[in-house]
Amino acid sequence: MLIDRIDRVLGRATERAIRAHHLRRLRRVDWEQALDPPDKGRWCAGEPQPRSRCSLEILIDGETALPAMAEAIKAAKSHVHITGWFASPDFELERDCEAKPLRDVLAEAAERIPVRILLWAGSPAPVFSPTRRTVRRVRDRLCDATRIRCELDAREHPLHCHHEKLIVIDDEIAFVGGIDLTELGGDRFDRAQHPARDKLGWHDISSRLRGPIVADVAEHFAVRWCEVTGERLPAPAPPPPAGEHTLQLIRTVPQGIYDRLPRGDYRILEAYLRALRAARRLIYIENQFLWSPEVIEVLSDKLVRPPSKGFRLLVLLPVRANNGADVTRGQAGELANMDDGAGRFLACSIYAQDDSGDPTPVYVHAKICIVDDEWLTLGSANLNERSLFNDSEVNIVCNDVALATATRERLWAEHLEMPLDEVHERDPTDLIDNVWCPIAVEQLRRRENQQPLTHRLVRLPAVSRHSRRLLGPLESFFVDG
Repeated sequence: MLIDRIDRVLGRATERAIRAHHLRRLRRVDWEQALDPPDKGRWCAGEPQPRSRCSLEILIDGETALPAMAEAIKAAKSHVHITGWFASPDFELERDCEAKPLRDVLAEAAERIPVRILLWAGSPAPVFSPTRRTVRRVRDRLCDATRIRCELDAREHPLHCHHEKLIVIDDEIAFVGGIDLTELGGDRFDRAQHPARDKLGWHDISSRLRGPIVADVAEHFAVRWCEVTGERLPAPAPPPPAGEHTLQLIRTVPQGIYDRLPRGDYRILEAYLRALRAARRLIYIENQFLWSPEVIEVLSDKLVRPPSKGFRLLVLLPVRANNGADVTRGQAGELANMDDGAGRFLACSIYAQDDSGDPTPVYVHAKICIVDDEWLTLGSANLNERSLFNDSEVNIVCNDVALATATRERLWAEHLEMPLDEVHERDPTDLIDNVWCPIAVEQLRRRENQQPLTHRLVRLPAVSRHSRRLLGPLESFFVDG
């Protein structure tokens, strides 16, 4: 139809304008290498450098990650440092009969050692959540009658936020990932089986770090803490070797919000573009959003000109992303158009099932990407313009075949409801073509026919026109610097 052709032309023109705007913006602060890295290596240039002799443990779903965080906080001997988008004082990190709310866990630690929390100050406009007033109430509840120190970071560009989720314990252990310590929008404590719950299900990932990389996480916290409070924290002592992984901390910090980083830092964008362009066999993405024109351009090129016969692109997204469902699913639809029936691309989501036969969505909040079973990143960054250009974010990158492969297999065993050893024995392309795709397509058909699901995986349908899916990037286009 003529209207569809016009829609596509306008959408493509808008994407080109957004990419050109971002290039001009990065050139102004001498960061254009983030869009076009000067070499083809998979490590980002600059500081922090990759750190060897580290340990990286992938913590999948809240039932694994949150108790590990509680255990580390309770055992802290020197200090506890936390950054987050939001936190709920009554949120429980554990779910046994003796579980205590977050406020009590932190207050007990603060009787022994300094506990410093740095939260985003909240939206200055009441149209976004959480608002400034809500976050001030949280700060007051955390600090009232305790030794907890909670500060609010209001240094952000309009309509953007501080989105990273970090915990540093004694400068020896760090947690980096996508899990907020809150029930706002959904209870983060969910299990690998994703049983049906009264509230929205929640799939998320964090990581526990040891070794020299922890000093980089601690230093990042110290920079932000000093910018907000004026207090200079002691430089972290380099932690001793703790494992065999080489890791790199990468981040997004917009230019012009911190004196210590006047040019900003855009190495999450750089890292993704490096890895996705180098992909030869497999790209596996779990993310809350899939908006970025820069990322979509690379993924589209991989589908139009596949680097190998067995190349596959598999993405796991929410059924309805907060403030971006139509945009995200439209981008998935565009990638399906680029694939043009070749079977190289599949987009799925997951549901929780109960005896009523009325499944409820499990919100995919994880932010992880695995390329060729070699390169892995996880952290707080979504694949949208906010996370790549405008919100503060922190990710970890690892180039390790054994860890990347094992992590993918654990995730696929969970989502496919298969034994881990069976996933391990099968080729990724074979699993996508002969397990992922048939299950997801069949479950989508059952949804469309209003039949009960027999599996949690469902293919994600594309719903929007090309121009409609640009609402997320357009927001960034008009409000970023």
